[in-house]
Amino acid sequence: MTQTPHATSPAGVDYSRKWLVMIAVGLGIFLGTIDGSIVNVALPTLTEEFHTTFAAVQWVVLGYLLTLVTLTLSIGRLGDMIGKRRIYSTGFAVFTIGSVLAGLSPSVGWLIAFRVFQALGSSMLFALGLAIITEAFPPHERGRALGISGALVSIGIAVGPTVGGLIISDLSWRWIFYVNLPIGIAGTIASARLIQDVPPPGRQRFDFLGACTLLVSLLTLMLALSLAQNDGFNDARVLMLTAAGAVALGVFVAIERRVEQPMLDLSLFRSRLLSINLVTGWMTFIGLSGLMLLLPFYLEGVLGYEPRQVGLLMAPSPIALGLAAPLSGSLSDKIGPRPVTVVGLAILLVGYLAASQFLTTDATVIVLVLLLAPIGLGMGTFQSPNNSAVMGSVPRHRLGVTSAMLTITRNTGQLVGVSVLGSVWALRVSHHAANGAAGRDAPAADQVAALRETVLVVAVLIAVALALSVWGLVTERQQRARGVSSEPAAAGTAG
Repeated sequence: MTQTPHATSPAGVDYSRKWLVMIAVGLGIFLGTIDGSIVNVALPTLTEEFHTTFAAVQWVVLGYLLTLVTLTLSIGRLGDMIGKRRIYSTGFAVFTIGSVLAGLSPSVGWLIAFRVFQALGSSMLFALGLAIITEAFPPHERGRALGISGALVSIGIAVGPTVGGLIISDLSWRWIFYVNLPIGIAGTIASARLIQDVPPPGRQRFDFLGACTLLVSLLTLMLALSLAQNDGFNDARVLMLTAAGAVALGVFVAIERRVEQPMLDLSLFRSRLLSINLVTGWMTFIGLSGLMLLLPFYLEGVLGYEPRQVGLLMAPSPIALGLAAPLSGSLSDKIGPRPVTVVGLAILLVGYLAASQFLTTDATVIVLVLLLAPIGLGMGTFQSPNNSAVMGSVPRHRLGVTSAMLTITRNTGQLVGVSVLGSVWALRVSHHAANGAAGRDAPAADQVAALRETVLVVAVLIAVALALSVWGLVTERQQRARGVSSEPAAAGTAG
């Protein structure tokens, strides 16, 4: 990892500090990712400790996720306006304080409140992390850098369930939050000292009206998806919240078209290729989150593995993702991101098709590894160049908002995947079960049949994403043949 001592970007960024910046941002990525997976493992324990219902404890996760989704874009815009370092280091401090407070929670209500506070810090980290990395590295190394950040996400996903299980078994659930303290302190100091303070363009105004309408829209839509997991999509509250969210979203779009300095520059979406990258990325997260939701039920309820073993059996996918992400990112720096994203989606499609055929009631460990590893390989091959294409297609003064958009597509994709694919699986189980049993009470064969059909739905979704990506590749090559730029602006320009 060599550094060029005096290399600077057109905006005055010192590229010689790029790996120091990667360390600072990497700590935030790793901390935020591992925290989410550890907390998910602890939900059954929290239900017992607080003598409450699982529906109440779910808000420990939902409150965090809703806060993260609704605030991310506004924080990304603030980063573009006042500078990213100050907000990012503040986010580290807020997240660390929130972790300690969550560990001290005397009741589930206080835990949910402190998790919301923790999510405020997390939104600062996730909104600006990719933007800071993009700014710190030269364009010809962007794919490699974003690939490394993707690998850190995978490591957090893989390590989280295992570490969480060990902590809960040997210590107390409170330590799943206290464990964040040393990393949080180190990250706060590192981000304040290592991340460069790149001055943003002056005379910018924050779009408060747009921010408020976007917050209402995202909050109501995500809340509708969350409630639909338990109450179904025909529930009156779900329908009302969906309608309110759609109206608020329409108002937001109308405001952004008229305001001089919008929260989200809608002209960015005039690039069909940028829109394809965002939509296909969203689709892949829908599929992956749905699979990760259903796999524990399959591994425990059907194959009979213990919780500790389940964490290990789910590891091949994130491990393969972590190995593939830096390699695909480096390859995209050499040949361009779009051909690599097509290959990644093709591998992902093959992986899901194989899983839809070969998941059985007596699958062996070897079969599980052979089925799950290609899904992680495809996701890792796709994700890094896709993120690189998105971050490289916008002007520098829009990097914060664009980084936030990538975070929103990931989080909303996760919520859609969990709610919609979870409902698909439940409906298919009821269809197959002759005795009227539902969910985990149904016979193993019926659960597996429903799982295979749900994975097939994911495969269809990925096939659509692959078709869009191939169309994008063809369009890009046609534009190059005509001498037309395929991107609206270069990330290295001030715009």
